[in-house]
Amino acid sequence: MKQLLFQITENIKLTDNVMRMRLKGDTSDITAGQFVNIKLDGLFLRRPISVCDCSDGILTIIYKIVGKGTEQMAEMKEGTLDVLTGLGNGYDLSRSTDKPLLIGGGVGVPPMYLLAKKLREQGKEVSVILGFNTKDEIFYESEFKALGCNVGVTTVDGSYGTKGFVTTLMEEIDYGYTYCCGPEPMLKAVYKASKTSGQYSFEERMGCGFGACMGCSCKTITGYKRICKEGPVLEKEEILW
Repeated sequence: MKQLLFQITENIKLTDNVMRMRLKGDTSDITAGQFVNIKLDGLFLRRPISVCDCSDGILTIIYKIVGKGTEQMAEMKEGTLDVLTGLGNGYDLSRSTDKPLLIGGGVGVPPMYLLAKKLREQGKEVSVILGFNTKDEIFYESEFKALGCNVGVTTVDGSYGTKGFVTTLMEEIDYGYTYCCGPEPMLKAVYKASKTSGQYSFEERMGCGFGACMGCSCKTITGYKRICKEGPVLEKEEILW
């Protein structure tokens, strides 16, 4: 973990309530599946945000405007942010087969991007399923395609792509390993539908973000684990619902 200052270089809307922020600084200790914890003026707790991408000293995060902290972030056009980096365990790329399937739902989509990039650099044939409620919520489809991924999009209302949930498309794809990030109901559905081993990234309310407060602990087959420290990524075989 590092505490660093990052310079805001971009903060734009991707959809009505989803923003992309790019920050310039030291990204040397960041890996796919990790998150950062951002200090905001006037707020006691930092805001944990998953890492979408990092390269050439630029950190990209994508966040949904859902409360006071993210509302404050959405108004920022310039300046610096106090950021804790290198948080969480991230994804283990060595476990992947030659045909990994990456599944992201809503704001679970961003961490899939850096993961997809790293897997493509290894020469893997990457398939991606992006799940949203409706067409107006979709983001980053073209960015995944630009990496050379096979991309499918589902919408609950059928306004774009395949009507239904991410599990609707899973049956049509040949894959040997699963990576997943999204709301817990989606993770449960993917867990039941998946025919392979995999890694699942969980979301929990966090206090400190680095394992000191124990507020985000969850029970696994091997005992309690802190989502911010031993997680957010858990192996399929250790998950207890």
